[in-house]
Amino acid sequence: MDSLCCFSSVSQIVGGRSYNGSGKGRSHQGPAKYGFSLVKGKANHPMEDYHVAKFVQVRGHELGLFAIYDGHLGDSVPAYLQKHLFPNILKEDEFWTDPNRSISKAYESTDQAILNHNPDLGRGGSTAVTAILVDGSKLWVANVGDSRAVLSRKGQAIQMSTDHEPNTERGSIEDRGGFVSNMPGDVARVNGQLAVSRAFGDKNLKSHLRSDPDVKQADIGPDTDLIILASDGLWKVMSNQEAVDIARKIKDPLKSAKQLATEALNRDSKDDISCIVVRF
Repeated sequence: MDSLCCFSSVSQIVGGRSYNGSGKGRSHQGPAKYGFSLVKGKANHPMEDYHVAKFVQVRGHELGLFAIYDGHLGDSVPAYLQKHLFPNILKEDEFWTDPNRSISKAYESTDQAILNHNPDLGRGGSTAVTAILVDGSKLWVANVGDSRAVLSRKGQAIQMSTDHEPNTERGSIEDRGGFVSNMPGDVARVNGQLAVSRAFGDKNLKSHLRSDPDVKQADIGPDTDLIILASDGLWKVMSNQEAVDIARKIKDPLKSAKQLATEALNRDSKDDISCIVVRF
């Protein structure tokens, strides 16, 4: 099996963060091709976004593996996810017969591994949005946190992920003994600390957080244009439809990804911006 943690990239070295990077690749069996762009935000900490973007051959099938991992309190958790989450999904015996269940099980077992690994690794945390393209025809998208996947079908934006925000999952947080507060600042946070209600890691908050993903499936047909995966550095300043409109105008997915990142910067996004565009 091909290595699952590295990249088919042009200017990106394995590691996937800490500086501006971009790259592209394509399917060997069909028309699908991808491009990615990562831009460090204006905050005075190192880049905490990691990504995966590549095609691999597994058991006679071609899989497109795409992911954005947006870390917080350091980059150890997104780095771990970059290396381990896809292999853990594909190790599940049921992946080929029940991808939904296998993806959910792997998300939760990977989170447990992070929490059990050592105290330092579990202290930080990360969102995740993953997309697995099977033989160019079936797409499985999963996420925890607020990194997002948006599909374009005949130019119409369809959100394939769920933003897990404290206000929308207040009941679950309170049932677990936590609370949601807008203090400090004006963003709802779990126990006044974390602005997402589901995440990998975050050992100190884990009793009040969930790590089970929402999973969705889509068939890829002639009417499917592209999918965008991006961290909230993009989605804070751009609607799903605006992103699709920008990406569809540019046939080269690498140029599309770069343009989306540039537009987010022009709109004064201050967070790290990571974006993958896959054209079908």
